[in-house]
Amino acid sequence: MSQLYIKKPSGRYTVAEPDCVLKAASDVIDKTFADGQQHVSAKTIGNYIKVRLARKKHEVFHVLFFDGQHRIIAEEELFQGSIDSASVYPREVVTRVIYHNAAAVILAHNHPSGDVVPSKADIAITARLKQALGLLDVNVLDHFIVGKDVYSFAENGQL
Repeated sequence: MSQLYIKKPSGRYTVAEPDCVLKAASDVIDKTFADGQQHVSAKTIGNYIKVRLARKKHEVFHVLFFDGQHRIIAEEELFQGSIDSASVYPREVVTRVIYHNAAAVILAHNHPSGDVVPSKADIAITARLKQALGLLDVNVLDHFIVGKDVYSFAENGQL
């Protein structure tokens, strides 16, 4: 495994601890994805989600909420599950969309196993959420699965 070195204030370099690197990445992401920022790149969002979800030991379901100009309004982890599944309830997602007055969402969840191939359940819940949110004229921009890599439903024609 590659090592990352960081420069200390003294000018000396030291091996960076993984948690320290992830914390620094998270801080940079928080600044980059501040409220009101517009996001257009699926790759950028995928990288953002990967930092947020990749090290989780259990499955979580995450939603990013956007306004009509695709500026981020909020981000929430809505559901937590076990090591291989999380129950997702469309009613709760709809409730949070209404609360944030969102015009669009990006869905995301992780696979602690590292495998990013969507399961039948992943495909089914994406369709159910798209249908439920469509009734409110809320667009599902993408659904990402995070593991060793990032899988985009939109990029793979599954949205």
